[in-house]
Amino acid sequence: MKNLIYLLCFSLFAFSAKGQEKTITLSLEEAINFALENSYNAKVAKNDSRSAKEKVWETTAIGLPQINAKVDYQNFLKQPVSLLPAAAFDNTSSTVETVEDFFGLQPNRQPTAPDGFIPVVFGTQQNLNASVTLTQLLFDGSYLVGLQASKTFLKISKQAEEKTELITREAVVNAYGNVLITQNSISILKSNVNILEKNYNDAKKIYENGLNEEEDVEQLEITLGNLKNQLNSVQRMEEIAYQMLNLALGSPINTKLILTDTLDGLTTENIRLDLISETFNVNNHIDFRIAENNREGNRLNMKLEKSKYLPSLSAFVNYGSQAFSDSFTFFDSNQRWFQSSLLGVSLNVPIFSSFSRKAKVAQATIDLETADLRLEETKQRLDLLAKKAQNDYQFSIENYQTAKKNVGLAERIEKKQRIKFFEGLSSSFDLLQAQNQLYSQQQNYIQSMLDVISKKAALENALNLPIK
Repeated sequence: MKNLIYLLCFSLFAFSAKGQEKTITLSLEEAINFALENSYNAKVAKNDSRSAKEKVWETTAIGLPQINAKVDYQNFLKQPVSLLPAAAFDNTSSTVETVEDFFGLQPNRQPTAPDGFIPVVFGTQQNLNASVTLTQLLFDGSYLVGLQASKTFLKISKQAEEKTELITREAVVNAYGNVLITQNSISILKSNVNILEKNYNDAKKIYENGLNEEEDVEQLEITLGNLKNQLNSVQRMEEIAYQMLNLALGSPINTKLILTDTLDGLTTENIRLDLISETFNVNNHIDFRIAENNREGNRLNMKLEKSKYLPSLSAFVNYGSQAFSDSFTFFDSNQRWFQSSLLGVSLNVPIFSSFSRKAKVAQATIDLETADLRLEETKQRLDLLAKKAQNDYQFSIENYQTAKKNVGLAERIEKKQRIKFFEGLSSSFDLLQAQNQLYSQQQNYIQSMLDVISKKAALENALNLPIK
């Protein structure tokens, strides 16, 4: 019976685990959209943008009314004693007793005092003070600059989110393409292994019949062993490629993915010759706009340091209530409370800081000059990167067209050499050269297709083309 229960529990657990396995079917466009919502970098960028919005309100709230409540409770475990000159009172015994009674000192606990003084205790043993204070900033130059800076900071965070989206798109394109290239490599290597195994078996039979040399068989065996090792390596890389794609998507790395796009199809779709002649506008590029905002941040920082020369003005109003007792009776109905209220204005005027403020303004000015240099450098660099990306993309298209032609030629050459080898018209060395050339051209062809896809994504980022 126990065994039956264990088997049932195990079956339920296995069924539950299987039900929790998730399979995602994605085209490249769907993968990009999925990553824009779920990738780790996209989520972090959105959190940064949300945090920047809260920062703007935090800065704004500094200039709005502030209300604070305060409650102070005091219990003197031993009340402090003050000394009054005895000369201020008559030196008669009755007078001293009257003073002691007046100030609350009992004769049996009267402390010893120096000659000519009378020890007294002021106040009660326990006090409770509750107050509410309203403060309002009337003028502060740094606050006005801070408001502008917080809005600039919000713009920078939004631009960083836009930049993250472009980077995410390129990362997904490359990760998606890497999966496809491993799948195509596996398919080609399996086909090559099957052909080479047949060649090896045929050559072995011919050798056994004494019609060729053992070296020919051994040469094919070496090539076959190397090819199988490559196949095993690529098959292991396939799992890693899927995990890298999951990481780019923001899903658990072991999530099962089904890719609906093919390498050939994506290559054809990503050949757009109009992008090679696309006009580049540096002012619209996200990196340039980020650099502009960084420069604006430095300008506001200089303005902030200068504003610290200005006075600041604030006002406050306070209302409080106090109660006194020798025991804790503050919640009794007959406890007396004494009210108080205060209205005030505070003016803070900076006069001399040993040239500290002057040094800070000088530093901010230098930082602004550096930001101007960085802005110009960014402009030149982005223009150069756009030209390079267009050149790389054009080269990838040309290389793809050449590789496609070459792989066809290499297949025909290898087939001819194979026929000649089995007819005894060429050596195993000639066949080996033809095979190695074919395998190399096959890999070049696959890589050229991936280059077209990845270089187009890089060009779209360099031109700052929006995500559709």
